[in-house]
Amino acid sequence: MSPATRLAMIARPHPQFSITTQCVLLKVPRSTLYYQPQPVSDDDLALMRRIDEFYMAHPFLGSRRIAVMLRQQGVTVNRKRVMRLMRAMGLQALGPKPRTSIPAPDHRIFLYLLKGLVIDKPNQVWAADITYIPMGRGFLYLVAIIDWASRAVLAWRLSNSMETGFCLAALEEALARFGKPEIFNTDQGSQFTSAGFTGKLIAEGIRVSMDGRGRYLDNIFIERLWRSLKHENVYLMGYADGREARAGIGRWIAFYNDTRPHQALAYRAPMAVWRAGQNSKLAAAGCGHVDNADALPTGPQRQQQDYAKAA
Repeated sequence: MSPATRLAMIARPHPQFSITTQCVLLKVPRSTLYYQPQPVSDDDLALMRRIDEFYMAHPFLGSRRIAVMLRQQGVTVNRKRVMRLMRAMGLQALGPKPRTSIPAPDHRIFLYLLKGLVIDKPNQVWAADITYIPMGRGFLYLVAIIDWASRAVLAWRLSNSMETGFCLAALEEALARFGKPEIFNTDQGSQFTSAGFTGKLIAEGIRVSMDGRGRYLDNIFIERLWRSLKHENVYLMGYADGREARAGIGRWIAFYNDTRPHQALAYRAPMAVWRAGQNSKLAAAGCGHVDNADALPTGPQRQQQDYAKAA
């Protein structure tokens, strides 16, 4: 049970147990119960925006190099502050390192199942990731679920916290609208290793795959989605609040899925490739001839290997 779940179980008032007794029984420190989060300062928000821009342009940069680059641009900042803000933003350098994402200690970690696998059809592998979205007076977290072969965004959600609930809501929407994949791949973040998230996948008969430590290329396609979204939409629009961000990001994702030409897909739109792949399955099942003009020209696994050689 996560700390947030235990905290939510405390009743004020309770007919039998005092607040102190409930905290002891649920193993929740009273200081946590009474803690009121402090709003992020304007200086921190401005710095977080610049850190995010650096990270999207150069995702291999860690806190040490980002701090140096900021100082070179006249920003007085030390590495500890950059580390703290990157941690709050959920940003980590895409490079080999001992640990990529830190799971909760009681969460199960699954093996990586994609090594050597040719991924060339929709609903073969889905992937999910979380990114930071800067706004005028704060920030949000965005989770997206993509189909690995077609790069189509199947579902997404915005949240003001890194709790598991918004990730699970996106998963349930993707399953309801697009069927289910053979394999679902994520990093080892606590949202994706939680019993609620992995339990839903297992209940649906989906094989769970998780990136190994230091496997910085495993989520390369969704990282490229984040870069496109931020440079083509988020940074340009400068959303004032969550309502604006939700509407604007929704419009961009619709454009990305159905209209935006994707170079790796022979300049076809991701959702057109996804639908063509589904039509191919229907044709193979004896449902008659289906036009497959938008079929995936090359498997993403080959493209991932190309990235690895260039890295």
